[in-house]
Amino acid sequence: MTFRELHRKGDPLLMVNVWDRGSAKMMQAMGAKALATSSAAHAFTQGKPDGGTLTRDAALAHAQEILSVTHLPIQGDFENGFGDDPQTCAETVRLSGEVGIHGICIEDTMFPGGDAYPFDLAVERIAAAAAAARSLSADFVLTARADGILTGHYDTQEAIRRLQAFETAGADCLYAPLPPDMAAQKSICDAVTAPVNALIAGAFCKETVASMAAIGVGRISLGSSLARVTHRVMYDAAKAMLGDGDFAQLQRGIGSNVIDAFLTQD
Repeated sequence: MTFRELHRKGDPLLMVNVWDRGSAKMMQAMGAKALATSSAAHAFTQGKPDGGTLTRDAALAHAQEILSVTHLPIQGDFENGFGDDPQTCAETVRLSGEVGIHGICIEDTMFPGGDAYPFDLAVERIAAAAAAARSLSADFVLTARADGILTGHYDTQEAIRRLQAFETAGADCLYAPLPPDMAAQKSICDAVTAPVNALIAGAFCKETVASMAAIGVGRISLGSSLARVTHRVMYDAAKAMLGDGDFAQLQRGIGSNVIDAFLTQD
């Protein structure tokens, strides 16, 4: 089944965001059907905060690292397409296709300030990216993100207005991270025809694949949530051993034999 075919409204794909070769191989071995990079998780590995701190070349090289160890479809989390103008977004799509990525997401956030692009420019950017995606020799899934709910720059209704326009402009998948609640998430799914991605983070971590399926979600992603869980374990262990000299947290580690078994699978 192709990456596009895995996107089904009401029967969502769980796309797992990874950050290095090891996490990619482990998630593949454990049954993931598709993987994605995470701009935040990637930034953490480079000792940088999330949000416009990585270059396009770095993101492309990172995605190629993931591609080198997995046969699964890979989506690139490519922030705002690494530029403001529509043609930069189109070029990012073309370069992504050249390295073999199966899709990318482009958000409507300006860096470094974090403001939302004006509506018309946001739509023009997705239209250019979609045209570039259609010109590629291989099938390519373009996800258009409306990030204003997440960043506090607009509400759910404006997110829906933007997503509807992004769909008309040619986006294949639509994504408004972290709406206020499940009712708002459902309203987003109901407002468009294309599959909708839902982010599992914050309060949505209490949901399940089944509950997301019930409201019509077509794809589920984790963003940096899995990476943040990893960092939480590291933080708790370091705080105990460096603060109190207590190593008990290290007993939570998984055995090397278990990890090795995953990493040696093809």
